[in-house]
Parts: sequence; structure tokens; C-alpha cells
Amino acid sequence: MTVPDQPGRVTLGHVTLVGAGPGDPELLTVKAIRAIRAASVLLVDDLVSDGVLRYARRSARVIHVGKRGGCASTPQAFIEKLMAAEALKGERVVRLKGGDPFVFGRGGEEMQHLRAQGIEVSVVNGITSGLAAATSLDVPLTHRDHAHGVILVTGHAKESGASPDWPTLAAAAAQGLTLVIYMGVAQAATLQSGLLQALPAHTPVAVVQHASQPQQRHAVGTLGDLCGLIDREQLGSPAIILVGEVLRGLPARDDLPAGVRESLQMGVVRVA
Repeated sequence: MTVPDQPGRVTLGHVTLVGAGPGDPELLTVKAIRAIRAASVLLVDDLVSDGVLRYARRSARVIHVGKRGGCASTPQAFIEKLMAAEALKGERVVRLKGGDPFVFGRGGEEMQHLRAQGIEVSVVNGITSGLAAATSLDVPLTHRDHAHGVILVTGHAKESGASPDWPTLAAAAAQGLTLVIYMGVAQAATLQSGLLQALPAHTPVAVVQHASQPQQRHAVGTLGDLCGLIDREQLGSPAIILVGEVLRGLPARDDLPAGVRESLQMGVVRVA
């Protein structure tokens, strides 16, 4: 069945790219829940928690398409072909992604591929894990006194692609921006070295693994000790690395022991 879209063009089928948020099902938007309930086929990323899938219809086909940094993953080309094939068969397809489809979720690539085949695409935003990571520590990403902006950056460069220019990003952060680094744990030594070229070693950092989920673990310390912090606390992917002066607000947390608060004020701490 074809549906008119614009003069001279018809659309064939429909796919909705849905952001499932950072993991906590209660952080789903109402619009996301409606899309999940309406789907006859769901293509689900590894980072989508099981609690999110409770909103799917019993008759829906759930296809897990693993996408996780550092692990064996379903090829992106295969996912795009599968989405298109199901949509062209008339299925109500939802591509369910952790976080937000348009924040390191490859949503732009998928939209381009589907629209090139005449398939209509809509997007439902989700809470990105970088925001959830900061909120889980009761830390804002912006603050009138400490940070007037945010930079979202991936630590995982495209194969054969250039790595982020960490010294340049550090120089921007030094002007009052918070760095939110996705998929950066495996590249911690590289990004730490680059950031130290323009940021002092005592710059606060936080590493948050499984943000918003029951198994969340996190630690806070200084940029000069970032790699040591990750190793000692055995933190791994999926994790967010936060860098910036907004983390100075952590000593105000009532649930931190006094000794920890004092250490953070001095620039050296482990949180949890």
C-alpha cells in the first residue's frame, strides 16, 4: 500500500525510531509507550532494559539486534535492511534504542536509508544516558556559576576515522563547558592524556555505569586519576564520563559521608 507524502513521491510502509531512555522504564515518554504498544515488530538494542519491553503487545515480534561497544554486534547494514523489509511487508516497525535515537544512536543513518527507499520514518526522543548519568548524581549539566554549556562527544571513533581532538575539547571545557563523554571507558588513557593538555589535573570527573538502573555504579575523582579510578572501581561499559566544574556540587549531597565530602572538596574522592 502506498501513501502520498509529497508531490511526485509516495511512501511505502513506516518505521518509528524510539528512544528507550537510559534503562529505567519509568523514564520512558508517553509517546514512546504508545509507539511500543502499537508495534507489530520491534528491533531492540542490547542497551534496552527488559522492563521497557513489558509495554510490547504479546503478539509483537521482538528481534534483538545487539549493538554494544567492544562486543560482537549485529551489523548496521543488516539492521537497516531488516527494518526496510519488515516495513515494506506492512508491519508496524519500531526500532527501539537505548537513550535517544539522535544522540549517538545512528538514527540519522537509519532515517536516510529508509527514506531513500520511500519508507516514512518518525522519531520519538528519549532521555539520553549522559543526562541521566548527571542526574543520578544530583549534578546539573549546566549551572550559572560553573558551566554555561555542554558538549556531548563520543570516545569511540568510527573505524578508520579520526579520534576526537581531546586538547581542543579540553580548551572548550576550560571556558566553562561540561564534557559528557559516551563510550569512552576503553579510550580512557587517550582522552585523559588529551584533556590534561588544557585542563588541570584536579578537574573533577565522574564515571557512571548503567545510569538510572538498579545495577548503577559510579565513582568521582579527578582528571589526573581518571584511569586509576576506572581500574580500581572496575567500571566498564556502558558508562558515561562527566568532566567539569559542575561536579563541585557533589559535596552538598547529604548521603555522602563527611570524609568523602571533604575529599571531594580537595579534589580526590570515590563516591559509590
